[in-house]
Amino acid sequence: MSKENFNEKLIRLLKDNPDLLDDAGELIPAAVRDHAWRLNHDLIRLLLTDNEIKAKFFDEIDGHWVFNHNTFINYITDKNFLANSYTRFRNKIGLNIGDKFLRERGEVSLVWPYKDCVLEGGQTKEEEKRKEIFFNEILAQDEINRMFNPKVLTNWKRHTAAGEQDVTEIQRDENGIIRENLIIKGNNLIALHTLKQQFRGQVKLIYIDPPYNTGTDSFGYNDSFNHSSWLTFMKNRLEVAKELLTDDGVFFASCDDNEQAYLKILMDEIFGNENFITNFVVIRAEGGGLAKQVVKGHDYLLTYAKNIENFEPLRRPKDIRGKIVEKDGKKYWIEEDWLRVEFGKYGTCYYEDIERIKGKAKKDEIDQGIEDGQYILLNKGKNKTIVGRYRALDEDGSKFYSVLKHLNADGKNELKDLMGEDIFAFPKPTALLKEIILGATFFKKDKDAIILDFHAGSGTAAHAVLELNKQDNGNRKFILVEQMDYVEDVTVPRVEKVIKKQSSGDFIYCELMQYNQIYIDKIQNAQSSEDLIALWQDIAENSFLNWYVNEEMPQEAVKDFIAIDDVEKQKHLLAELLDKNQLYVNLSEIADADFEVSAEDKGLNKAFYGDS
Repeated sequence: MSKENFNEKLIRLLKDNPDLLDDAGELIPAAVRDHAWRLNHDLIRLLLTDNEIKAKFFDEIDGHWVFNHNTFINYITDKNFLANSYTRFRNKIGLNIGDKFLRERGEVSLVWPYKDCVLEGGQTKEEEKRKEIFFNEILAQDEINRMFNPKVLTNWKRHTAAGEQDVTEIQRDENGIIRENLIIKGNNLIALHTLKQQFRGQVKLIYIDPPYNTGTDSFGYNDSFNHSSWLTFMKNRLEVAKELLTDDGVFFASCDDNEQAYLKILMDEIFGNENFITNFVVIRAEGGGLAKQVVKGHDYLLTYAKNIENFEPLRRPKDIRGKIVEKDGKKYWIEEDWLRVEFGKYGTCYYEDIERIKGKAKKDEIDQGIEDGQYILLNKGKNKTIVGRYRALDEDGSKFYSVLKHLNADGKNELKDLMGEDIFAFPKPTALLKEIILGATFFKKDKDAIILDFHAGSGTAAHAVLELNKQDNGNRKFILVEQMDYVEDVTVPRVEKVIKKQSSGDFIYCELMQYNQIYIDKIQNAQSSEDLIALWQDIAENSFLNWYVNEEMPQEAVKDFIAIDDVEKQKHLLAELLDKNQLYVNLSEIADADFEVSAEDKGLNKAFYGDS
């Protein structure tokens, strides 16, 4: 017997109130809305009897549950919940933003078709682009909930300088936070919701180099989402990624001219314009005389703080002009001109003039700093001294300039040198990632930060983290997410080579456990109609189908299928039968014998998720 979904549960519950029923015992939508508008006590008591329904339509304030009648009315009005039909509203789009209808909002917003939808966004080879499926946030709540449930992780391996090993434990710090480098294979939207269970509020820096939506790039993944689809794709991922950031965290998104203006507005909406730091210009190429109009030699790097009030400005190693000394086993540079700010003037500011210009209190403060070892007196001519200030080299840096120069050719060449062949089209230069990661983790307190890249590509972010840790004895950790098969042929081998080259470091590789995704792969690899019909039978018997599909195979349907006489079209049709929310196995079903989760995987999933 199938599990009762949220919509069915709500209908059943409302039918317990005879005032909401007609003579045939069916709900009267107008009566339900009227009771909600009037805050009818009987309706409220009824809705409070179920925890899931209560969580959806009530807000908890200081231990009291307050009925959110607008949310309830929006749901029963826009979901067409009595008909329980999705196809009827397939194109009902752009319903609301931030739980308000557009006509109720006073500000200007970036609006596009399917804004209020979730795009699962499978990434496949360019020649195997899939027809994307949109799940409306109001119409398909149950489907979205299933999609976002944490997934079973499998195929665990630890990669070290000594080679590949079995994973026997997952390291955590004293606060219970996982302290492992991770590379996860799987859809990045679903992986982000899986990571959310353990890493909410724990990631210091997120960097992504998403598909630029150019339609002509040779990325290894689907890089030709149309404009509206691309914005939905990005919105879904940015919203959950923001939850992973620490309160002083920072988000970097690479982009080019094709979508950067739209992405800026979208990120303003998600992160808040007040948290915008800058839009770096990244010089990526020189030359290019064959351009049709303008030679485009730069990309953009949109940069946002999670909370600008808690964010410390990005820092880079300072161009030291003063003397460098060693004191108490630590290196300092001596800043000689810092008193100019105190004096409010340019030119040399002498120690002998402090009391006359700034008063005795300031003179006493400087003298105390000299006694404490914070300042030092330096001779500057006859009977003249200045006050130098000790600045720790590893704790003092310059602020960033808005233009960065890191040529894409450097990234391509360094990867080729490391791997021995040209195996990835557009890897970002490691130097770019090192600069921004160091900028956000410059101070000692951040040397153990967690860095996330959920468009991992060739693994540049992991490469940068490992090299930085080697340079400054840091203990930063990386988390990479990548869906494409090249994660096994490019990303993992690259990071392995960096670890072996440095003779230090390790990482855990694991995958979201596939279920219906296996059938997607089989469909894509099928060579004939006969292969696809055999797969159809297997799917009907062993996988989860969409709710509208008959599990049996009527002979007429098979005949119609064969009559299409186009293997590619047959592949698309068969793929549509699969429930795209069941691409991976939910953690809640780890004990289900049908999924054959091994005892080892069960133990490692328990170690990863803990009590959650």
